[in-house]
Amino acid sequence: MLDSGETDAGRPRALAGRRPWLVITAFLGILALFAAGCSGVGARPVAQAKAQRAASAARLTITPASGMRNARPGEGVTVAASHGSVKNVTVTSGRDPVSGYLNATRTVWHSRWALQPSHGYTVTATAVDPSGRALTRTSSFRTLTPSATFQAQIFEGYRQTYGVGMPIILTFSHPVTDRMTVERSLQLWTSKPVTGAWYWDGSQSLVFRPRTYWPQNTDVSFAAHLDGVEAAPGVYGVANLTQSFRIGESLIAVVSTTSHDATIYFRGKLLGVWPASTGSPGDDTANGTYLTIEKANPVLMSGPGYTDFPVPYSVRFTFSGDYMHDAYWSVGEQGYANVSHGCVNLSPAHAEVYYNLAVPGDPVIIKGSPVAGAWDDGWTEWFLTWTQLLRGSATHEAVQAGPSGSSFVNPATVATPPLGAPHPGNYHGP
Repeated sequence: MLDSGETDAGRPRALAGRRPWLVITAFLGILALFAAGCSGVGARPVAQAKAQRAASAARLTITPASGMRNARPGEGVTVAASHGSVKNVTVTSGRDPVSGYLNATRTVWHSRWALQPSHGYTVTATAVDPSGRALTRTSSFRTLTPSATFQAQIFEGYRQTYGVGMPIILTFSHPVTDRMTVERSLQLWTSKPVTGAWYWDGSQSLVFRPRTYWPQNTDVSFAAHLDGVEAAPGVYGVANLTQSFRIGESLIAVVSTTSHDATIYFRGKLLGVWPASTGSPGDDTANGTYLTIEKANPVLMSGPGYTDFPVPYSVRFTFSGDYMHDAYWSVGEQGYANVSHGCVNLSPAHAEVYYNLAVPGDPVIIKGSPVAGAWDDGWTEWFLTWTQLLRGSATHEAVQAGPSGSSFVNPATVATPPLGAPHPGNYHGP
């Protein structure tokens, strides 16, 4: 044991007191060198290499950009990927998710329909690069608030039944100038394949007519994705439109003004050839393929020498007042002479049969008259040939519909109509 006055191994006591601190200092120096060696030489490059390996080479561009407050609804959402492909896109707005589609190379996703005006949206998109590394980006924006709006109405009623000639009739509350955009916002589903085209009758009426008559007993569903569509500069739709209806059994009347008869086909078969009387000279029943509009039993009719005269079993086919109806007072002339004021006179028994079968949209074909039919005097879409119908479309394309929906197609790819198809363009006089 060393006393306080001695040194360790002959060293002074002062030096002996410093020894533990020197050891500790040396040890800490070694640790510092070790730590410096780990971080500067080994750990940092490894972490950087891992980060570089984890980063995706893919790049994403979302339009509209995040923070935008007045996005145009009709332009929708576009997600574009470079150095990779789009894997997933979700667009939410507090309602149903927004649907969209990818291009063939999976590099661009676009929303299918216009966006809702005055509404906020959030887009979350993921892309992957060729090595499978993912990149996710988001964008939140708001669509503009329109200063003017429009609405659309459809004539067809929910689950109502119509004849095989019935067009789909849309009416707009404001003149439409961007007709192509409106047409491309429309969809059809049919239980049986149907080919037709859209036709503009002025700037506020749009109809769909099949190339040939609808197949009988066809279920039809319709959707107009007009919410957010800019139909005219600064005028936007603010609601979509849907409807479902049915095409019933085929009922077709072919009325000859020269042989004074009405040939009736029901369910594709001859029901009968009935004596008839059409308009007398000066009141001629005009040529054309018309469609039944409405019916009543009776209808109060007025004409030369009579006012509010009740006419039984009356089925209207022109807006100007031509009907297929019971004319018990002219049975003797039916089959021999034209004595009506423009209507098609039938016997009470035949008129009742026709009345009970008729629904709106049944074709009534008038032929042999010296007078040409007048456009828009009734539903006169069957006055048009297929070529004329296509010219009235903003797209000039045919529409093919079926159980999975509808698409626009080149008319040149549409098959030739079958034998026995209707022959539009017959409204001319001889």
